[in-house]
Amino acid sequence: MRTTRLLIRGGALLVAAAAAVGAPLRAQTVERTLLVGSVARTYLLHVPPHLAKSGAALILVFHGRGGDGVGMERLTGFSALADRAGFVVAYPNGLNRSWNDGRAIPAATRHRSAADDVGFASLLIDSLTAEFHLDPRRVYATGFSNGAGFTQYLGARLATRLAAIASVSGGLAARAARDFAPAEPLSVFIMQGTEDPLVAYGGGPVAAGRFGRELGADSTALLWEDADGIRARAATGELPDTDPDDGCRVSYRRWSGGRRDTEIWLYTLEGGGHTWPGGPQYLPVRYIGRVCRDFDATFAIWDFFVAHPKAAPRAGAE
Repeated sequence: MRTTRLLIRGGALLVAAAAAVGAPLRAQTVERTLLVGSVARTYLLHVPPHLAKSGAALILVFHGRGGDGVGMERLTGFSALADRAGFVVAYPNGLNRSWNDGRAIPAATRHRSAADDVGFASLLIDSLTAEFHLDPRRVYATGFSNGAGFTQYLGARLATRLAAIASVSGGLAARAARDFAPAEPLSVFIMQGTEDPLVAYGGGPVAAGRFGRELGADSTALLWEDADGIRARAATGELPDTDPDDGCRVSYRRWSGGRRDTEIWLYTLEGGGHTWPGGPQYLPVRYIGRVCRDFDATFAIWDFFVAHPKAAPRAGAE
């Protein structure tokens, strides 16, 4: 199989054929290159076969540390859902297979001067919304592990560009929380397992301190609750235990009534590990914990995004 690689400079496209790298991708998934300053950045792009001429949504999906876009496409299944629901999905690749999510990690500083990951995401939004006439009010980001931490970091810094974000098995870097000040309210969906052996639900050192520190799921949700101006108490409950054998139960808290109709959702995966709910058990349980199978994270995230387009400010409300 061959893919089309596009080198994008501003709005100009330089097209060159390139052989596919790694395992075969889906028929509508192509590899592209985007020039960010002087650094060539790559991403996978999946466009559904029946995309509307204008007004479709865009989802950026960020992989975990050591991963890539190919693996993230397979882990989440967002491309198959995009074909059914009619949105565009991009799977960016991090430099050195990681994302600059605001943590101070000595082992990862070698490439940080060149890793303008926020700039990469911003330019990617610009280029794809223009090329496919996408709805700028329906631009979303989600990620797993290090990609989840970067999604949180990106939400705080690109709140004017994003309508909502969702993070799975990863949270806001403790260092990034010091200057947490989103420019606009943002709807946020957090999923975190209580038995995650790499990213503790309550926060602290990541992977025994090798990858910095993160806030806990509760603390991250409360930061966003305050940023969105939410004053109401959270609605609480549990999802149905549709798979009694998975060792996981899901409780939730949902804060509503934020500025511009924003909401914060927190799914606590009681017994869940460092995994994508509804996805594969990609490593043995003893290494990453259990996959929660009471719901599918990909569908849940899409439903959350559909319900939370970016609303315009109300007169006198801000």
